[in-house]
Amino acid sequence: MNDTRPARQTYAAIRSLLVLSLTIATSVTAAVAQEPAKPPIKTLILPGEAFLVADRPSFVLLPKEELRRKPQPWVMYAPTLNGLPDSHEKWMHEQFLAAGVAVAGIDVGEGYGSPKSRELMSALYKELVEQRGYAAKMCLLGRSRGGLWMTSWAAENPDKVAGIAGIYPVFDLRSYPGVANAAPAYGLTAAELQEKLMEHNPIEKVGVLAKAKVPVLLIHGDEDKVVPLKENSAEFVARYKAADAEKFITLIEAKGQGHNYWQGFFRCQELIDFAIARAQAGAR
Repeated sequence: MNDTRPARQTYAAIRSLLVLSLTIATSVTAAVAQEPAKPPIKTLILPGEAFLVADRPSFVLLPKEELRRKPQPWVMYAPTLNGLPDSHEKWMHEQFLAAGVAVAGIDVGEGYGSPKSRELMSALYKELVEQRGYAAKMCLLGRSRGGLWMTSWAAENPDKVAGIAGIYPVFDLRSYPGVANAAPAYGLTAAELQEKLMEHNPIEKVGVLAKAKVPVLLIHGDEDKVVPLKENSAEFVARYKAADAEKFITLIEAKGQGHNYWQGFFRCQELIDFAIARAQAGAR
């Protein structure tokens, strides 16, 4: 009688290997499927480079090669949510690039100046300054809610800021987006954030910037109903004045303008010249 045990044993071994291979393949496929999709690389409105920093879409708009220098003067821009910066700002950014000033930003989501958003801004700063030879001091430019991020980050890093420019910027969380809407970004309930506004509200940090004599230029519409002038840019100026730093701040009131795409906001020569000058000063 033929002994079929070796054949049966070989078959069993092969079957076990096949089952094991299928199990491993299934596990790997499931693991890949569970991995969160990385945010898409940003589409730019001008020549530059889009990349990820801390898994967040980031970018630099770059001057022509012959206009670049070491260290590279730059503007850090916010907000850089999906679609921003947009076509309304294109001409403004073109002026920066023509002056040899790069423009950079990182999409922190709806961070509203929270600790996490500041961490991401610091990650971009580290990438550009330590890895790419950008100037250790830059000019910050915040449009609308971008003002919350810029003020909070600048107050933590006044030695890294050569100036701050703002286009109808938000400084007070209570005016926009409201405490309840901002609370999740801070990992707090609305009640908890309300209790800790002195600690977290960017407008409460203006004194640090005034003490450091950080130059500031703001343009804001006097009929802005979304981000009221009084509670934001005007209050920022008042706090600089209270700190005896009035000569370091300029507020341009756009008469009859609200929170809109009026060209005067994005073609304000005084703001553009200020941002270029401060970025260049930061590279000296």
